[in-house]
Amino acid sequence: MRPDRDAILARYTFELDAFQIASLDALDAGRHVIVAAPTGSGKTVVAEYGVETALRDGRRAFYTAPIKALSNQKYRDLVAVHGDAQVGLLTGDNSINGEAPIVVMTTEVLRNMIYGGRDLLDLAVVVLDEVHFLQDAYRGPVWEEVIIHLPRHVRLVCLSATVSNAQELADWIETVRGPTSAIVESRRPVRLDNLYFVADRTNDRLRMLPTVVDGRPNPEAARLDASGVRPGRGRNHERGLHGGGQRKLATPGRLEVVEVLRDRGLLPTIFFIFSRAQCDEAARNCAASGVRFTDEGERERIREILGRRLDGLLNADLDVLGYQQFAVQLEAGVAAHHAGMVPPFKEVVEACFIEGLIKVVFATETLAVGVNMPARSVVIEKLTKFTGEHHEALSPGQYTQLTGRAGRRGIDELGSAVVLWSPFVRFEQVADLALSRSFHLRSAFRPTYNMAANLVLTYDAQTARQLLSLSFAQFQSDRDVVRIERRLQRQRERLVGLDEEATSPFGDIADYRSAMDGVSGQRGRDDPTEMAMSGLRPGSVIHVSKGKYHGPVAVVATAHRKGGLKLTTITPSGHAVQLVADDFPVPPQQIGSVVLPGTYSPNRKDYRAEVGRRVRSAKLAPRPPDPGRRTGGPRPGAGVHPVEFDPDLKARLRAAAQADRLRREIVELEAKVLHRNASLAREFDGVLAVLSQRGHVDLNRWCLTERGEMLARVFHESDLLIAESIRLGLLDGIDAPTMAGLVSSFVYEHRSPEDPPAPWFSSPDAFDRWKRIERLSVELRVLEAQNGLSEHRPPEPTFYSVAYAWVAGEGFAEVVADEELTGGDFVRTVKQLIDVLGQIGNVAPDPSTRSTARRAADAAFRGVVADSSAIEPS
Repeated sequence: MRPDRDAILARYTFELDAFQIASLDALDAGRHVIVAAPTGSGKTVVAEYGVETALRDGRRAFYTAPIKALSNQKYRDLVAVHGDAQVGLLTGDNSINGEAPIVVMTTEVLRNMIYGGRDLLDLAVVVLDEVHFLQDAYRGPVWEEVIIHLPRHVRLVCLSATVSNAQELADWIETVRGPTSAIVESRRPVRLDNLYFVADRTNDRLRMLPTVVDGRPNPEAARLDASGVRPGRGRNHERGLHGGGQRKLATPGRLEVVEVLRDRGLLPTIFFIFSRAQCDEAARNCAASGVRFTDEGERERIREILGRRLDGLLNADLDVLGYQQFAVQLEAGVAAHHAGMVPPFKEVVEACFIEGLIKVVFATETLAVGVNMPARSVVIEKLTKFTGEHHEALSPGQYTQLTGRAGRRGIDELGSAVVLWSPFVRFEQVADLALSRSFHLRSAFRPTYNMAANLVLTYDAQTARQLLSLSFAQFQSDRDVVRIERRLQRQRERLVGLDEEATSPFGDIADYRSAMDGVSGQRGRDDPTEMAMSGLRPGSVIHVSKGKYHGPVAVVATAHRKGGLKLTTITPSGHAVQLVADDFPVPPQQIGSVVLPGTYSPNRKDYRAEVGRRVRSAKLAPRPPDPGRRTGGPRPGAGVHPVEFDPDLKARLRAAAQADRLRREIVELEAKVLHRNASLAREFDGVLAVLSQRGHVDLNRWCLTERGEMLARVFHESDLLIAESIRLGLLDGIDAPTMAGLVSSFVYEHRSPEDPPAPWFSSPDAFDRWKRIERLSVELRVLEAQNGLSEHRPPEPTFYSVAYAWVAGEGFAEVVADEELTGGDFVRTVKQLIDVLGQIGNVAPDPSTRSTARRAADAAFRGVVADSSAIEPS
């Protein structure tokens, strides 16, 4: 334990729980820590302790969060403790004091720092908040990139919701980075009461029943649910409770639910509805019904918060955003909260709710992962949600996340999670969710174009592939392969040291050992030819002379047989050649290398043909001289070999023998890796193939081209499409509004099930450029399909008119007035647009294009967009 632990913890007014103390002990022991605990249990105490220890040791700490709202909140929290000078913030919106000892940032910012080669020697601790985000399909890989690529001296503090495989995650991090402790706390800080709410219209009764009784599904609730009429069922399909007609059960109305919660003392509540429009409607109807949950003093405070936070917005903008209705609802003590609202409105709701001024918030699930807003109860209207394509049931993890908001530590002894009856969901499903403890974390890691470009830029081919094998996805697919790769890394490092020990200043040890081997007349495990063969890896190209064939071959496999090592090789014409030591007059030397196709199938003609093609196109060194096989003793006329004068000859020979054994082990380990699950490797090969065909990577030399170096600095899901559009000049020679309009097609995604409106373009030239971007996207998608990759999301031109008008200087009210676009969607899309424009302003080869992109970004950052990026004081 650190001697200053008590001083660090002195600011906390509560006694730490056992899991928090265990976490601090692990940190003090120099270990990485994963803390998996329910929402509101105090995980951040561990993070704050790690930050404080780094600060006291004169080093830096980074605190990362998955979303900007969390980053902003944590920035305010840390400033309140350490002061403005000690804390910085780096997100897509803000850059404040970035060289401070403590910096809060989004996870992507840290990933970009690592790939950008930033000096992180003084960095001691990185907090990865909400680390379970690594299962997110798009953003999840960023967490794994950070964990894998951070310098080894940096300790990790990973905070997670309660997951059932926290130990597996810890095992992976320990394999990749070193000693790691998984600290799991399953007990909630406030006990949770799961309730099932049914409207029985047979007798006009509202019934709220426990979901679980004595650790099992409540039989009374199960019987009640079974007695109800369900859509699509005959009248006599099921018998009722009393053997007569079936009950008319219904989902309780929203106002009914709110009134029952008020009467039972279960306010404040977060009422989850998985629809933005329905959240708005619920808040509007609730306020219109005349319910009022505030007194005059609370309403006055609400008006103060409204004035302070929304003072920077124009009256016309507030009108478009529905300010009057918003304020009426707030003063009644109700509000909506969802991604369609502009950030300042959401921040007002959060501030009022935290202060206890509003009692009912109708929210989408985005509130479950965000700022700290605990409630006395939560209501889940439906256990299914529409994804944009289909309806899917909530997972146990999602249910846990939503109900984690129920119960305020230090205020409530009991939190309540209320699920409403639905004709489409059986009570058994509700009870299963309430009883489930399964929240299994699955990696979503996949190689992207930008990731591949940075791997090629930073590492050799072997190391790049090894790093892919170190991913959590690969670890879960085959836990052994990660351990094998780590052993390979250690053994390769050992081999370098042994080779140095075996090097003699008096002469060539390998030549001496070869001569001695010739004297003995035996070919054993230490034979120099066998040694050289064992040093070859799949993809190595050597020169051979066997039978009528004389020329280069690519090694595709090695195998140990009783008679010694055997190589399977492929000639440029696609024929297989088996080689043993006796086929080489001298030890073989590598003259080049090729990247092998992802699927190992040397018996297939198409596989051999592809390897042959790669050999033909490879850049190879000149053929090594052939001095002929030496079969006698020491070289004629040489007398004593020069190395015999080396006083450390015995030690060098011993090191050389150990190096030989290590080479053989490395070959065996590489063979194991080669034959393990190769899905990631195949996908990586597919990504590399696309990049090679588009001229971003030279696979034979394993290096980036000039255009590939630009791609390595483009961070976006449409990274290759953006880089190719820049390279082909599709963004050159245009003004800032036109550039903004075209670039918006990379970031905007039409999510409505309705068809998007016909796009508008500012000129025939702009339309022509868009069509070329569209054709380019089709070309890339064809390549992706040919290489077995998922096709990228095609560009979407619907936002062109909005982006053009906004950057041209039109006001927010004018821009969105006639558009089917919420204020929140507008702000979010423009922020994403600004981010991509900023990247183009840094990477475009043409100076004029860079300048235009920067002007467009600057012009877009104004009004409601700039106000939505402001950091409010705590």
